[in-house]
Amino acid sequence: MHMLKLKSMKQRSTTLVSKGLVTKSIIVVTCVLMVIAAPLSIQPKAYADQFDAQINALQQQVNQAQAQADQLRQAADTLQNKVNELDSQRQAIQAQVDLSQTQYDQLQQQIADTQQKITDNQAALGKTIADLYVDDKISPLEMLASSKNIGDYVDKQTYQSSIRDTLTQTIGQIKDLKTKLQAQQQSVKEVLDKQTAQKNSLVAVEQQQAVLLEQTKNDEAAYQSQAAAARSQLDSVSAQQRAYYQSLLRSGGGNAGVVGSFQYSNWSGNMGCAGGYPYCGSQDSSVDPWGLYNRECVSWVAWAIAVRFHKYVGNFGGAGNAYQWPSTAPQTSGAVRVYSPQPGDAVILPQSGSFAPIGHAMVVESVSGDTVHVSQFNFYGTGEYSTMDIKTSGVVFLRFPSN
Repeated sequence: MHMLKLKSMKQRSTTLVSKGLVTKSIIVVTCVLMVIAAPLSIQPKAYADQFDAQINALQQQVNQAQAQADQLRQAADTLQNKVNELDSQRQAIQAQVDLSQTQYDQLQQQIADTQQKITDNQAALGKTIADLYVDDKISPLEMLASSKNIGDYVDKQTYQSSIRDTLTQTIGQIKDLKTKLQAQQQSVKEVLDKQTAQKNSLVAVEQQQAVLLEQTKNDEAAYQSQAAAARSQLDSVSAQQRAYYQSLLRSGGGNAGVVGSFQYSNWSGNMGCAGGYPYCGSQDSSVDPWGLYNRECVSWVAWAIAVRFHKYVGNFGGAGNAYQWPSTAPQTSGAVRVYSPQPGDAVILPQSGSFAPIGHAMVVESVSGDTVHVSQFNFYGTGEYSTMDIKTSGVVFLRFPSN
């Protein structure tokens, strides 16, 4: 039951989605992709948006190419199944063709044998007729004179007639058999012709499907190649982005900045998983009690306000991105917007281009005039704790009800 709940919470999480093809270190998520839009200290004028725009465009190319490749892979699988099915049908019909051809050849041989019998019997009948013709030259008186007796004469006459009738009948029967065999052979030939035509038709369709399958596989390979090329470019641009971040951190040039009306200064630098925050596993590896991914800015703020300042913070139910808090926190937690901040209030930086694409959340630690000292997680997109001072301009303050 716990696992099901956790999975459901993850589905409602507030992480800026896309972790499939690019690691979290490449696309910084949830709270803020923090790069100085206009650093106050002297730094090369390389801004986050030049990387973010390329990363987003390349990620879209990767996603689109991979989606096309996946669709073509499914189409290729379907075509392969069709080719396999057609091949099975062709083999079954070929077996029928082979059987019909065997029957046809057998009938052909029987017809040839029968024709030979007709020829042999016709020759025998011809000889008999010739013999009878010779005998017919003898007059009945001479035949009677040459016979031993009347019975012998009758037997000769009967024998000649019997031989003639038998041969004539045999030839007739053989001719009938030949006619029947020829009819059977014609019937088998018609079946054989139909089966052959059906097989040839299947072969043609199978060949067309095979060509289409090959084309589909080639198209899939092309899209896979496009996706791989886009990933390679994405890795390169992301490496440039990370190098730029590190150059800012090493030089200390990221301590202050101005983005529109939002101003910050005295950034402490990253201090790991500090501030008493308990969800210190790998960033985005778990979901906190408020339905937010760990080590994101919103998770830190929800925990700090609830535990350190003893305020009520409800579960955000999948609508906990920083920029959403001004509308969802009043609904889920009864929070109200205030204009005179005090410790324990949430500070929300609305969406600010590539500097904070889905906003950023902080906690008020102390107030001095129009300067507010805040604590936070995930500034510069590292999933770590830090503090800084901000001006009250350009942000929204939310006060949560006490428990």
